[in-house]
Amino acid sequence: MNNRQLFLRHIAQTSPSPIGIEMVKAAGIHLWDTTGKQYVDMISGFSVCNVGHSHPKVVKAVQDQAAEYMHLIVYGEFIESPQTTYARLLTDHLPSSLNCVYFTNSGAEATEGAMKLAKRVTGRSKIIAFNYSYHGSTQGALSVMGDEYWRNAFRPLLPDIFHYDYNSWEVIDAIDSQTACVILETVQAESGIIAPAKEWLQAIRQKCDQHCVLLILDEIQAGFGRTGSLWAFEQFAMVPDILLLGKALGGGMPLGAFISSRQMMHTLTHDPVLGHITTFGGHPVSCAAGKAALEVLLEGNFINEVKRKEQILLTHLVHPTILSYRSSGLWMSLQFASDEIIRTIIHQCIQNGLITDWFLFAPDRMRIAPPLITSDEELIKICELIIKSIEEAEC
Repeated sequence: MNNRQLFLRHIAQTSPSPIGIEMVKAAGIHLWDTTGKQYVDMISGFSVCNVGHSHPKVVKAVQDQAAEYMHLIVYGEFIESPQTTYARLLTDHLPSSLNCVYFTNSGAEATEGAMKLAKRVTGRSKIIAFNYSYHGSTQGALSVMGDEYWRNAFRPLLPDIFHYDYNSWEVIDAIDSQTACVILETVQAESGIIAPAKEWLQAIRQKCDQHCVLLILDEIQAGFGRTGSLWAFEQFAMVPDILLLGKALGGGMPLGAFISSRQMMHTLTHDPVLGHITTFGGHPVSCAAGKAALEVLLEGNFINEVKRKEQILLTHLVHPTILSYRSSGLWMSLQFASDEIIRTIIHQCIQNGLITDWFLFAPDRMRIAPPLITSDEELIKICELIIKSIEEAEC
């Protein structure tokens, strides 16, 4: 039995028709399959590999930490330097109110922990979320997901969740003294890259302050330079009460986090004790990898180049079949006439050595989110191959 047969028989499938390419190597912006064919990863493993695949410094950090120790007791009794030094590095680059890190296994678990923290701090249960938002697929995260197609099959979900349109001013009036938290993506990802109006986001912050409501910003995809600043919220002159991180946080290893103030985080230590626990969250090897990846990002000039590289994509991705563009840094969606057309184009991109995808709530849009280390020349080549794929798909 070959690996494809084993994959289809023994690995739980999440779609009727997986891409099904057997990859054997990844480095930088490239992937290779069993035949030796090279692909460009245009989506960075869904914004995980912002500094590329298998960066030498990240690989060395993993190897060094694995040689020292791997799993001990992650949450409970032991002080582990990979956790403490990474938490220090993160908080050194965050506003002073975001000074305490709770590491999790994934972004979805960070969402779960943040929702619990908001309820614990405020003593309230009402949560405001947004249509076409994505915060993970666990039941709590699914409850705040903004699309009934994905929610309906798993009801009943959490009560007291209210959804509003992103960028709609109606939500401002809905934030009241019964609200525990407002949770939103700083830039909506799966709706096809939608940024908020600055005044709208600031108005939410102000209304939350008036009613002692916690504002949770999800930067699981938007964080770590993807939008042109280390944290997307820096571009909106406001600060959340809780920040959600994941994806690029682990440098390619599984890791998530919710970050808040030490004072609020302390509420999880009593009444009940062990108010939030995890067996593997903040695993030392993952923390070592994530810290190394963040250091690479900070030491290079990658974030400062994001906005300029965004313009390269906008300049070279010109074709009459592309109906509209939305972008936020090196994060873009291209709209086509239908989801059927986009599936054909994506298939052709893969044939031409480009890995891309669509969006959960915008299946008529192509996802472009290459590693931030991608050079100008590589970006231009990517654009040329996309245009080539579009034209071939039309034949």
